[in-house]
Amino acid sequence: MDYNTLLFMHIASAILLLGVGGGSAFYKFMADRSKNLDVIVHTNKMVVLADWLFTTPSVIAQPITGVMLANLMGYSFDDLWLILSVNLYLFSVVLWLVAVLLQISMRSVSLEAQAKSIALGKRYFRVVNYWIVLGILSFISMGGVFLLMIFKNRL
Repeated sequence: MDYNTLLFMHIASAILLLGVGGGSAFYKFMADRSKNLDVIVHTNKMVVLADWLFTTPSVIAQPITGVMLANLMGYSFDDLWLILSVNLYLFSVVLWLVAVLLQISMRSVSLEAQAKSIALGKRYFRVVNYWIVLGILSFISMGGVFLLMIFKNRL
């Protein structure tokens, strides 16, 4: 595969990864703040779906296209910027995976509350807070990866 095609795939998957992740996080955050159970249920379902349809393929595409680009460009996997990038990426992905498990749990809890016509309890909103912290840390880590990709030659 040529450089331009790989670079396009790498950048497009990065845009999807952060764009869908950021958009989903915003809508979920706002839905949870509304305390409107119907809105929360619908948003939880859509956030989980968006992760499966868009974020998961992007999470998979990023390291594949990244390794292919690094090989094509002749970078050494001993380069500090690449080691740091890979470690930050892995850290971000682990946080994302935990957040996805929390999203699935919140979806189930909200659906059950809706089916039983009961309010969401404090436990649900405590999990929301954990999810927010994971998301912030994951986005900061991904931001670090982006900075390393851009400024790699300065390390």
